[in-house]
Amino acid sequence: MHEILRCTDLTYAYLEKFTALDGVSLSIRHGETVALLGANGCGKSTLLKVLDGLVFPDSGTFEAFGAVVTEDKLEDEQFNEGFRSRIGFVFQNSDTQVFSPSVREEIAFGCLQMGLDREAARERVDDVLEMLSITGLADRAPYQLSGGQKKRVAIASVLVMNPEVLLFDEPTAALDPRTQYWLVELLHQLRDAGKTIVLATHDLDTLPDLADRCVVFSEEHRVVADAPTAQVLDDHELLLKVNLVHERSRLLRL
Repeated sequence: MHEILRCTDLTYAYLEKFTALDGVSLSIRHGETVALLGANGCGKSTLLKVLDGLVFPDSGTFEAFGAVVTEDKLEDEQFNEGFRSRIGFVFQNSDTQVFSPSVREEIAFGCLQMGLDREAARERVDDVLEMLSITGLADRAPYQLSGGQKKRVAIASVLVMNPEVLLFDEPTAALDPRTQYWLVELLHQLRDAGKTIVLATHDLDTLPDLADRCVVFSEEHRVVADAPTAQVLDDHELLLKVNLVHERSRLLRL
């Protein structure tokens, strides 16, 4: 598998004083599913925003598909279009992503922004509505949807673009058990279809048969482990150190 994303010694601080990333380096290969693990505030979500070109590191480099990504380069229309068409981001809070008057318009928005004609966009929207079993929601307004339905619509608005790389921020957070199960099954299908997936999560239970490897962040905003999923999940001392499990769980294992 060839490398398609690379971060080298990234640093980033909000308002130039609140550190979010401190010397973060990692690479993502085509077709991998990589989980970013760590406690709240460790930098996982910030890294996803860097990978999506929403924020830019204070120092270090981010490369995607063989090219360095910078704010200046993304101002170039051709570069921006090429980059945006290949990476999709599903936010943790669907309310920040779903904003159009109807579900159909929401899903079509990205296609129309990227220059597809209305007929081609309509066909894509119909396909993804059927794929995610939400055809019946097409004419509803976002405020009429449950949390799980909004999550499906947010995912549909990304999948309709058919990106190579999918970024998920805490994908199963605040979802009911049925929607969580559906989403994990969808992630399996996307992985089997050859998509490259990067997900930030606390949910260790779903990782063994989903993620190929885990990148673990410390509460000091640094990468402290990058290893196959089974190896990371078996390292109780590491998980304890980065505040992903608690001391009592050690006793339950004994």
